[in-house]
Amino acid sequence: MKFYSSDDIKSLIKRFQENEEIALKFFEVEMSVLSTLNFHDFFEKLLSNIREKFNVGFVWVTLIDRSRAVKLIHTYASAAIPAKHLRILERRKFHQVVRSTDKAMLSNEDMGRFDVLMPKGRENRFGSIAIVPISLDGDLVGSINFADPAKERFSPDADTILLEQLGLVVSICLSNVAAHEELKALAFKDPLTGLLNRRAMERALKREVSRSKRYKSPLSVAFIDLDDFKQINDTLGHDSGDELLVHVAETLRKLSRQSDVISRFAGDEFVIILPETTAAEARSLIGRIQEHFNNHPMNLDGTQVPVRFSCGIASPEHKAGEDAAAVLKKADELLYQDKQTRKAGR
Repeated sequence: MKFYSSDDIKSLIKRFQENEEIALKFFEVEMSVLSTLNFHDFFEKLLSNIREKFNVGFVWVTLIDRSRAVKLIHTYASAAIPAKHLRILERRKFHQVVRSTDKAMLSNEDMGRFDVLMPKGRENRFGSIAIVPISLDGDLVGSINFADPAKERFSPDADTILLEQLGLVVSICLSNVAAHEELKALAFKDPLTGLLNRRAMERALKREVSRSKRYKSPLSVAFIDLDDFKQINDTLGHDSGDELLVHVAETLRKLSRQSDVISRFAGDEFVIILPETTAAEARSLIGRIQEHFNNHPMNLDGTQVPVRFSCGIASPEHKAGEDAAAVLKKADELLYQDKQTRKAGR
């Protein structure tokens, strides 16, 4: 039987207390991670929390290019990508450094080989590093990385169980964030075209009408309805009709400004909100869009299909009681008039 001296017992108690403190910190980080529901907090809140709790020199995420995680970020949260905390890397280059898909990697030698994992512009002046793989719904998408000036901080002979547990929790968090962002997008985006849906457009229009009224700035609303869309559905099929709607949406996006709000109102109807734009300027834009469609008919199953539309353009007059709904209704009425005029001219 082995007997422990009082110094041995004190040392064991101290180590136990230190492990308890570390475990508590990991638990606190886990709770913070699991409450994260958007990409902005995933990067900012999560990484700063880890950095503060564990007093690590630098924490960042490396994601594999073309992975689902990167596609989701670009689709739903491109503005949430902080260059200082993220490196997007080709899969081949990632695997040249990170070999394991589930085990944490610790190193304090030959630190230059890890430069490829670090955010661009960040100098590698660290003595040790920990690389913890993270996954999204079971697929490896990158790693969460810890680097510290102290060479002994992430010594290769250190225990990695808690780091791997954190990696698992971060992976669960990433799946939660992805699901939440996709669900949130479904609430505000049209699933076929990717444009804002009617609900989101009405919110944006309410905001822009209020801003226009407050600052006396110009604003226009263009209400567009495709001509002969039902005929395309009836003759070429609904799949072709869907292709046409996607084509129209992509063209509207391409020819509009970044500040413009483009939405699919319903069926073959689209609404474009044009801040800082007079009615005359809006008519000029709509003319360019129609000219583009005239010069670029769409090919549907070998058939050249011209894209034509009717349009109504309205601007707030800032009368008493005028609101966003009134402006939209006016644009709809002008759209109806234009459609009737076009039919009469055929």
